Amino acid sequence: MPVCHTGGRGFEPRQPRLNPPRGTTHPAPSATAGGAFVFGEGRATATYHVPVLADAVRAWADGSHRAVDATVGGGGHAALLLAAGADVLAVDRDPEAIAAARARLGEDRIRYSTGPFGSAKVLGTIQSFRPDLLLDLGVSSHQLDDDGRGFTFRPGARLDMRMAAGLGVTAADVLNTWTAERLADAFADLADERHARRLGRVIVKRRATAAFATSDDLVGAIREALGPRSGPSDFARLFQALRIVVNQELEQLDLALPALRAALVAGGRLAVITYHSGEDRIVKHAFRDWSKSCVCPPRQPVCTCRGRPLGRVLTRKGIAAAATELADNPRARSARLRAFEVADHG
Repeated sequence: MPVCHTGGRGFEPRQPRLNPPRGTTHPAPSATAGGAFVFGEGRATATYHVPVLADAVRAWADGSHRAVDATVGGGGHAALLLAAGADVLAVDRDPEAIAAARARLGEDRIRYSTGPFGSAKVLGTIQSFRPDLLLDLGVSSHQLDDDGRGFTFRPGARLDMRMAAGLGVTAADVLNTWTAERLADAFADLADERHARRLGRVIVKRRATAAFATSDDLVGAIREALGPRSGPSDFARLFQALRIVVNQELEQLDLALPALRAALVAGGRLAVITYHSGEDRIVKHAFRDWSKSCVCPPRQPVCTCRGRPLGRVLTRKGIAAAATELADNPRARSARLRAFEVADHG
């Protein structure tokens, strides 16, 4: 199945752990400056309230005063942040997710903003909130399992995949208009598909006879391009790649990260949970560059850049879900958390 950050069991908040998760370079410090970033996707139902990496989130949220859950989804991470004592700003590009989170979490110590986390509107709201900690990406089990949202490869599901329902191009639009070369590049880069060129050509050939409209159309093209041995794992990779394209997920992340760092108070922390190697690569490289004192070209004789690090990386490597969590929520298998602390150059 495509990866996501939620599971099928209920969730009861517990006290934050005092010790940081394994793999951290520094202990999880108290967020004395206040706040947190949390980014995720989805709508709330009783069947998917378990947030991924809950113990790690509790550890990093300990001491937070103001928290931003920038794609609130089912509200699991927002509930953790509220339980840790933080006031919360809940953000999601899906109005249905905002409505569901509001119904679940109410209005006490939490406010809501609708829009992509990289939009000018949302970034302005975040900057005025002055937060500090966690960001969580991906789509929720509810979106993936709702055939009407078009994320699934189950038979007959329409090819939609828009996180903000009704806004922007659909997966069908991409499949029916992109060139074979552009489709191939997307499947090669985002799904590591070695038969991406063949798949791009097959899609263009098939749409000349009948436009792509449902999951069956794309599954049929995948089977023709990859052969009869292709199966659910291939469908999951390629449908996920298409979802990332439709929602411009990597572009949103790449553009938003510097603005989100700038919105943090001095000493604030930004933690990012990713579910795709492309997302993780963007976050890892951004955090690495921000931690350097000089980013000038190697052969440049005189430093003309900022001349100081913007902060420090708090996680030596990405924190993954433990075996016990995977047993309860197999869809967390691709989740990785990385954290960064903004410097106080006061």
